[in-house]
Amino acid sequence: MKINDLNRTGMVNPYRNQMKSAYANQADKKDKTRDNVQFSDEARKLLEAAADPDRAAKIAKLKESVQTGTYYVEAGKIAEKLLPYLTGNK
Repeated sequence: MKINDLNRTGMVNPYRNQMKSAYANQADKKDKTRDNVQFSDEARKLLEAAADPDRAAKIAKLKESVQTGTYYVEAGKIAEKLLPYLTGNK
């Protein structure tokens, strides 16, 4: 009985050729497809609102006061807004 055939070198790993072709197909698909981005009308409105110079100045002023530690929050107003939420009276 003959176990090793010397002339069967092409049959060593027939699956290797299949894997190479599968990876080549994936690479071709990646090149052909492109991602698309679409913004909703709501997102466009938010972008326009962010471009408002008055709003940008107000945000910059708030950031500065928070960084310097001079930002003051009235605890009473926060409590008024949180109380209905915490008691379930939304």
